[in-house]
Amino acid sequence: MNTLLRGVVQSVAESFDLPEPIIEIGSYQVEGQEDIIDLRSFFPRKRYLGMDFRTGPGVNIAANVERLPLADNSVGTIIAISTFEHVRHFWKGFAEVQRVLKPGGAFLLSTPFYFYIHNYPGDYWRFTPQALEVLLEGFPQRIVGWHGTPKRPENVWSLAFKAGGPAVTSQQFERYKSLLGRYANQPLRPWRVARYKLASLLVGRGPFSNYLDQGRWETELQNGSARR
Repeated sequence: MNTLLRGVVQSVAESFDLPEPIIEIGSYQVEGQEDIIDLRSFFPRKRYLGMDFRTGPGVNIAANVERLPLADNSVGTIIAISTFEHVRHFWKGFAEVQRVLKPGGAFLLSTPFYFYIHNYPGDYWRFTPQALEVLLEGFPQRIVGWHGTPKRPENVWSLAFKAGGPAVTSQQFERYKSLLGRYANQPLRPWRVARYKLASLLVGRGPFSNYLDQGRWETELQNGSARR
């Protein structure tokens, strides 16, 4: 979790009335990161449960996303921020999410792309924006986003809606983009920007582009194969 991804969640929460109950997969709150990793405050009047395969802070249900202990069509929204890179058989997790979501249910996820190998229990996968498009083909409406250098994004994310719900409106999408501009940022300290810019003058921008561009983002709405 970082400040930009937290801003993505806030932008989504304020733009779309996500259905209940909301299940956050990978909800364990690591000590020292409680302020940034706790997403419940964005959904104050909704039933919200945290799920992780280990018990601890922020966890209401201990379970594996590859075998969700939930009935078919029983969940309104699933949130998984920086989680699926840690799922050993991620395709099983995606299938389980689609199984348990109600018609019109929402799936909000993010995954890193250009990021170091990290965290417990293992770090197995990286996903491009195109990979999320393929994995979410069963969701007729998708918003896909990414930030950083265009050819080497730092993180990618998607908000996907299962069939059976209302269409995403232009007003919702434009509000979401406007709020991204307000909330989804991860500024570098001025002295670091100056250092990277100076170094890029000496050896070229390439080695430093990921740092200089990490606050840049793109997003698009996909209805089937159409993009906006």
